[in-house]
Amino acid sequence: MKTILLCTDGSAFAENVYKYGAWFANQFHAPINVLFVTDIRSQKVASIGNLSGSIGLGASEQLLNELVNLEHEKAKLNNQRARLILQNAAEVLKAEGVADFNLINKTGFLVDCFQEFEANSDLIVLGKRGEAADFASGHLGANVDRIVRSSNKLCLITTREFKPIERILVAYDGSLTGKKILQFLVDSPGWQSIKIHLLTVGKNSSDQTAVERLSEAKQWLERGKFEPTCSLMEGEPEKVIANYVNQHNISLLLMGAYGHSRIRHLIIGSTTTQILRSSNISVLVFR
Repeated sequence: MKTILLCTDGSAFAENVYKYGAWFANQFHAPINVLFVTDIRSQKVASIGNLSGSIGLGASEQLLNELVNLEHEKAKLNNQRARLILQNAAEVLKAEGVADFNLINKTGFLVDCFQEFEANSDLIVLGKRGEAADFASGHLGANVDRIVRSSNKLCLITTREFKPIERILVAYDGSLTGKKILQFLVDSPGWQSIKIHLLTVGKNSSDQTAVERLSEAKQWLERGKFEPTCSLMEGEPEKVIANYVNQHNISLLLMGAYGHSRIRHLIIGSTTTQILRSSNISVLVFR
């Protein structure tokens, strides 16, 4: 892992974005870029439009001047806010033992600015929700949903509370993405000290396909010197995974990203979305 990108908005989720980013940076000896994007809409003020005919030319010019001054003041406040947010990020990262980081402030929209930095990043870290977290606690942040769906990089979606990573759960389905997760663990010595749980969801306990998948994954991890705790369970994947996380005090969930059925997305959403919305732990999403 060469570079980690932390996307922050200064919300209640931000501090733990920094802490999780720091954990991965320390584990993988990777530098961090912290990106804060000032929403360009927050610097715009209402236009006077064609008010001159209704309030008079003189009044219109006076209002225009006041609006221009207000826009300048908003720009100053936004710059100050950006400095404070990035300063807080720097303080948290230093406290977590990270020295190699870069602070970046852009003006625009996150989903647009993000593309500029994604190409040179191996891991993207985002808070589960943003500034409206207290008003939309049952939903994913709009930027998170867009970025996770479109990015081809590893995405870590963090929760509001930091939880030390001691036990991880791999939700394995036998897909190419699932195999990528296993190889990621085998190639990364930093996971050797962490307890790994391996879960496959089947039609029933004698589902031969699921049994073979679980055996395959177990052997793969054992070749990497891991001793995984393996489980085969039946039921709806999102419910099975959620129950397992709670029962075994899992710290981090590793799973594949969205599937390829656009109809399923439109009608009922994907398992990934449902788990990201409801999970009380952070989720590392693979493409």
